[in-house]
Amino acid sequence: MPQRPENGAGLDLWLSYLEALHPTEIDLGLDRVLMVLRRLFPRRPEARIITIGGTNGKGSTVAALERLLLDSGRSVGAYTSPHLLRYNERVRINGSDVSDEVLVSAFEAVEQARKNVSLTYFEFGTLAAFVALAKAGVEDWILEVGLGGRLDAVNVLDADLAILTSVDIDHVAWLGNDRDTIGFEKAGILRPDQAAIYADEDPPRSVLQQAAAQRVQLKRYGIDYRVDNLGGSTRFESEGGSWQATWPTNRLPVKSLAAAVQAMRILSPETPSPLISESIGKVVLAGRFEQRGTSPHVVLDVGHNPHAARWLSSQVCELNLSGKVHAVYACLSDKDSAGVMAAMAEVVDSWYITSLDVPRSLPIDQLQQMAGSVLPAGCIVQTADNVASALRAAIADAGADDCVLVFGSFYTVAEAQKALAAP
Repeated sequence: MPQRPENGAGLDLWLSYLEALHPTEIDLGLDRVLMVLRRLFPRRPEARIITIGGTNGKGSTVAALERLLLDSGRSVGAYTSPHLLRYNERVRINGSDVSDEVLVSAFEAVEQARKNVSLTYFEFGTLAAFVALAKAGVEDWILEVGLGGRLDAVNVLDADLAILTSVDIDHVAWLGNDRDTIGFEKAGILRPDQAAIYADEDPPRSVLQQAAAQRVQLKRYGIDYRVDNLGGSTRFESEGGSWQATWPTNRLPVKSLAAAVQAMRILSPETPSPLISESIGKVVLAGRFEQRGTSPHVVLDVGHNPHAARWLSSQVCELNLSGKVHAVYACLSDKDSAGVMAAMAEVVDSWYITSLDVPRSLPIDQLQQMAGSVLPAGCIVQTADNVASALRAAIADAGADDCVLVFGSFYTVAEAQKALAAP
């Protein structure tokens, strides 16, 4: 067993301790987390809880709903994962990342409560986030599911509102390899007689079955609410046009933004349309079609599965570039890299593939072999030692009207952010 950090230890020591505390990185199940939760919270936290799950689009929905609630005068805490550069990004209080001191205090509380219960890195961090949000006394907790839903640590709390952003193929080793099986896992965040939102077309049958069995008041995109593209702006309509809002295009997943607006329709139906429009127009999310340059365009995106890649491809098309697209791509070994590259093949002119400095990285030689089997004959594919080198090479080769697109993983984007920030 690792040795508990001494009093006064800093955040880095605590994070190292959390990494070594449990024998496996992922250990789905709620029993251990529930045991510690009940010691920390004998009663349910006195807050309105919104839980957001799904395959893609969760982070954008969290950011948009957080912004809407803050602008409407509510105090808000948010818990998301993973982070890009600092662990502190995972816990926000009223729009700001919490301090090292807040996190260390929360970790100490969880450590004292857990006694001999073994917790994974994510489970420990989730309970610590609950402690931090409770101490802050915020009115609304927005919680992003880490993996799946039914057995994810976030699901130990019953939500007042649940949002499922989408269901597609990802994390097949843990969730299954078809949409119905994965949908069942995602729908595990639903509760009897609860208000809930499904933020995409064509929900899996398993989601609809779970919603019906539990009498969930499920609002579905395309049926109960919808959005229209007005050429430079987006119009939202809910319940036959009785509630509308319009906001400018901001390169975030429009269905995720619409889900946040529909959530406000449920949580705060008196919110005026001008406030909705202004708030959504201000939403930004690091790593989600994050634009970092204009000559050439440099775009960073954390998309890492075929579903996300299809959305990313559509956004590149909407840029109406007159030049070429140069892709910097690195991914984890448990991801469908072939599906991602196939989804991006039509919009990418040249590839700069590399590996990541993490144990789960897909090696360059395997990625190169995958590219050879998936990409069109004659497609330009170069290799680099790391993301920073690949990014430098892509920018050097790009013309002023070209786009350098960095994607494949949170780790890929994080390494690119560091490279761009370096002097």
